[in-house]
Amino acid sequence: MKHFSLPKDGGLIEGNLPKGILHSHEKITAEIFDDATNGSESVAQVIIKAISDHEKASLPRAFKLGLTTGVTPSILYRRLADLYHDGEVSFANVEVYSIDEYYPCDKDSAQSRNNRLHKEFLDLVDIKPENIHIPDGTVPENRVSDYCVEFDKIANGLDLLVIGVGEGGQVGFNEAGTSEKSRTRVVPLSYQSRKTQARNFNGDMSVTPRSAITMGIGTMMSSHRIILMAWGEDKAGVVRAIVEGNIEPACPASYLQKHDNISFYTDEMSASLLTRLVAPWTVGPCDWTPKLIRKAVVWLCEKVHKPILKLSQKDYLENSLGELLELYGPYDKINIDVFNELQHTITGWPGGKPDADDSTRPVKSTPFPKRVLIFSPHPDDDVISMGGTFIRLVHQGHDVHVAYETSGDLAVHDDVVLQHLDAARQLGFEDRFNEIKAVIASKRPGEPEPKELLALKAAIRRSEARGADRSFGLNDETNVHFLNLPFYESGGVTKLPRTQADIDIIKELILKLRPDQIYMAGDLADPHGTHRVCTEAALEAIEQLKEEGNDWLENTTIWLYRGAWMEWELWRVDMAVPLSPDEVVEKRHAIFRHLSQKDIVPFPGDDPREFWQRAEERTQNTARLYDELGMAEYQAIEVFLRLK
Repeated sequence: MKHFSLPKDGGLIEGNLPKGILHSHEKITAEIFDDATNGSESVAQVIIKAISDHEKASLPRAFKLGLTTGVTPSILYRRLADLYHDGEVSFANVEVYSIDEYYPCDKDSAQSRNNRLHKEFLDLVDIKPENIHIPDGTVPENRVSDYCVEFDKIANGLDLLVIGVGEGGQVGFNEAGTSEKSRTRVVPLSYQSRKTQARNFNGDMSVTPRSAITMGIGTMMSSHRIILMAWGEDKAGVVRAIVEGNIEPACPASYLQKHDNISFYTDEMSASLLTRLVAPWTVGPCDWTPKLIRKAVVWLCEKVHKPILKLSQKDYLENSLGELLELYGPYDKINIDVFNELQHTITGWPGGKPDADDSTRPVKSTPFPKRVLIFSPHPDDDVISMGGTFIRLVHQGHDVHVAYETSGDLAVHDDVVLQHLDAARQLGFEDRFNEIKAVIASKRPGEPEPKELLALKAAIRRSEARGADRSFGLNDETNVHFLNLPFYESGGVTKLPRTQADIDIIKELILKLRPDQIYMAGDLADPHGTHRVCTEAALEAIEQLKEEGNDWLENTTIWLYRGAWMEWELWRVDMAVPLSPDEVVEKRHAIFRHLSQKDIVPFPGDDPREFWQRAEERTQNTARLYDELGMAEYQAIEVFLRLK
């Protein structure tokens, strides 16, 4: 299966750039890859070479490999298992040390941090059982301190330690305030960490462990070599803090800057806030494409707090943009060109304005009306992320269809199900309240949800999506499609692998509709995120259809939107749709129809606001940024990237 990454558009010319200059802003060397798959492959090769070099040295002991748990290393472990089966590596002379475990926690528990390590890696290779060292979550409380001391002794001096980094800069369960000299120990888990870990316990904080055994920072620092890993845009802030920031107790991984043999493996999205990607012109010579020029000008406006047309030659020269002036100046020409480019992204006609000159518009005027297909990963992403544009397309007379790619059943709280069943009971319909209440009571943390309960949750989300679509005039009988992609239906937080079955469902709908425009989510969080998986499945479906001779797709425009948490950077934007105050309210009312997602969503993330609040803040902030660049002032703006 192919993996999606944003197309490159200019940037630092790294070819002959000395490493000292390339990494000049970095306190930990960052190795940046297109995506998590390529990055994990490179880490796998580092591990294989280190094991091979150890064997060649004929040392009288096994190679000591420290490994992380969690989601980040999943692709790496799958690749290592494949390389073992291909005969490229043996783990027969390797000792593995896992860095953490819940406490207390049974070894065979479905929630065990290391249960996944066994399933994804250790059980698939030739490692000897006696060479597996995993913190024991079953040690009695009166012995656990002594146990940690003994574990720390054998884990000291690892040959190679591979660690995934948490969103707060945690390594293992070393949280904010951890001492840089800390050793293996039992630690209490913060509320935020327990909230994050609750995803592995069906969102139930009451059964989520309150403590864990973890290697300390001092233990980790004793390793001969350390590799940090992070994938996805949701890790971008912490990657910047660790790689370029100061050592801060609030970010425990930053202590590792002091290690003299450490590197950070990231993908382009998790590295997107590093200086060499944010402002490559401050590092070295650049490939100045139109988008990179726009990026530089927008960056400069933010830095000197000026609108585009007020930027001066001095502003450019004092902020490392002399090369840009030499190649494409004078400065006032650059200002006007970029101003016009951004101005032309703004349109009130996302489907194209009929009988209008479209030479400077982001969307062609013909055909009109257009057939539009909006892919929504969950049953509310459409109205949250691009609700104003969705409504505008419907009101302007286009044949708009929406496809909800997954059921979204896991995001419905049990109490919401009981409330719906109680309403049905009160109205005299079939009474299943007590039956389903008993099913809910029988649930076990970490195990898949009962299918009959998931069916009810999926039905609730379908009814909410239909209600939202009806609220602004879409025909929910003919123009609303529920794909229920199989990869999502695992019954738990960990999804199934994406397969051709998912892609075929999408292909069938595209062939049926033959859309002129397709909108899909462009969120690039962790490689296992639902949005990413849905978008990769849709893009692969389109690619397969083209290979099968559907040439009409060459005239189909693909627009990428983002979700409630993040927005496209202005320099990337190809279409900006302004919303009036009334349209903002209409979008809000559509979001309100998703009642199960208000207040008590099982997986709300770190932001306590409701989805409509996040969405409005995001679009109003985009409008403010356009205004600060010197554009017209709007109430809100939704923005899109065109995938070419």
